[in-house]
Amino acid sequence: MKSMAVATAICAACTTNAGAATKDGFGVGVIVGEPTGISLKKWTDDTHAVDAALAFSLTNGNAFQFHADYLIHETSGSIPELKGNLPWYYGIGGRVKADDGDTRVGVRVPLGISYMFADAPLDFFAEVAPIVDIAPYVSLRLNGALGLRYYFK
Repeated sequence: MKSMAVATAICAACTTNAGAATKDGFGVGVIVGEPTGISLKKWTDDTHAVDAALAFSLTNGNAFQFHADYLIHETSGSIPELKGNLPWYYGIGGRVKADDGDTRVGVRVPLGISYMFADAPLDFFAEVAPIVDIAPYVSLRLNGALGLRYYFK
């Protein structure tokens, strides 16, 4: 039932608010992969944004993660067939992951691509993010996910 409500909301968003620019509002959506949860994004200008996620691990159901990143978007070239924008992005951020009493703190370096629809206040993204956990011990991890956000004005 919940998935039907989400699908209905996404379809409604695609047919209403046509022409709304994603960079003008606050984006809320889903991120699916490692981790899976709620994704948020706020643009600070035409090429910079801050994003965050509140999410759970698919590989370990007890693990909860919060991450936030500062992102820089680049548009090198264009694809004439696409009506929207297709920037790639990179950035730096941090994450806190709690897993059965073990809390890890790390630095994220996300790299991704985003498609911002021309006719709807939506963006679709794919990203990978190497993570260097620095506390309580040093280790290297990798996150990767797909996501979709709706932008509210």
